[in-house]
Amino acid sequence: MISIRKAKIADADVLLSFSKQTFYEFFAHLNEPANMEAYSSVAFTQQNMLAQLNNPDSFFYFAVDKDDILGYIKINFNDAQTEFQDKNALEIERIYVSGEHHGKHIGKQLLTFAIDIARTQQLYYVWLGVWEHNAKAIGFYQHNGFKVFSSHEFLLGDDRQTDLLMKKDL
Repeated sequence: MISIRKAKIADADVLLSFSKQTFYEFFAHLNEPANMEAYSSVAFTQQNMLAQLNNPDSFFYFAVDKDDILGYIKINFNDAQTEFQDKNALEIERIYVSGEHHGKHIGKQLLTFAIDIARTQQLYYVWLGVWEHNAKAIGFYQHNGFKVFSSHEFLLGDDRQTDLLMKKDL
């Protein structure tokens, strides 16, 4: 049985390790190693993780089975959102499930969890960014009612990539 629990400061090392592992698992084979390393050296640091965990408008949640972490989600409110900073919106900044647990509907449970939080707080919409070349994720979000409404640039090392911005009105 999968449960969802909030990550705490004490989880920083585990969250950092799992975040980096899943990021590499899904994107290393599609990108240059130097660009992956350049991004990782900034994004996956203890200092950065603690800053995110200490942000009062950012929250991480783990999908767990007993003590095993299967996936995680990061949601942002207000000024913690990477763009827009709309007080009437929730951003899903990250949602990752380890490859060995794909196909078990864990991503769907995490997504539904975030949407339920947004509805409980009477927000107007949920939004996220997804790499334009990640067709599987784009299809997953479209299947769950998200629509592309814009795009932005994402810098992975020195590689300028495009993320599609998708949202679901509530």
